[in-house]
Amino acid sequence: MTMIELRDLNAHYGKVHVLQGVNLHVGHGESVALLGRNGVGKTTTLKAIMGLVRPTGGSVFFDGREISKLRPYQIPRAGVGYVPQGRGIFPMLSVEDNLFVGLSKRPPQDIIDYIFDRFPRLRERLKQSGGTLSGGEQQMLAIARCLVMQPKLIILDEPTEGIMPILVKEIRREIDAVRKTGVSILLVEQNIKTALSLCSRVYLMEKGLIAHEASSTDLEKDSDTLHRFLGVDV
Repeated sequence: MTMIELRDLNAHYGKVHVLQGVNLHVGHGESVALLGRNGVGKTTTLKAIMGLVRPTGGSVFFDGREISKLRPYQIPRAGVGYVPQGRGIFPMLSVEDNLFVGLSKRPPQDIIDYIFDRFPRLRERLKQSGGTLSGGEQQMLAIARCLVMQPKLIILDEPTEGIMPILVKEIRREIDAVRKTGVSILLVEQNIKTALSLCSRVYLMEKGLIAHEASSTDLEKDSDTLHRFLGVDV
């Protein structure tokens, strides 16, 4: 079954046609990567899903329901978690306040315990302001803030960008642990090894379109395609 599906999704920035008919889907419990060079429309695709960029054509369906006409605040409530590029935490608020910001009431204790079991560093820093955390700890906080909402799908935009290698491994491990609970994942990631290790399927984007789709296993062996779309080796 499909958790999220984009059908011929278009988006503009003024007169610039950024998304030119994007089609992709993520199944229930599936992890999918959206990869491509800088400027091809990956982040815009994620923002269009979340209603932060208004689609100018096409549709987004989530768990069988069209969400492309919802207001941005309604989309997380429908079950879509979003960790934006740059993390998007509130640096002056405490870790605790960042975790629960925007919630009408405190989550059940078992959810809170689950979050702190996954991210014990956050429990240790609960009263610290978010801005005093390291980049990796801020990313953990951003992911944890998503999990508090108990999403069915988590969208991650460059979760390992600018993070020390030792914490990249930890974040990768936690994303994989979330995946194993059955939460669907749509991942944009520049670290190709991370993307291929976390995701079973990959979409490659070029000039506002999905230009290629492959399993991670097949793509890892396809050096010509990796060079063409990403300019890298694995």
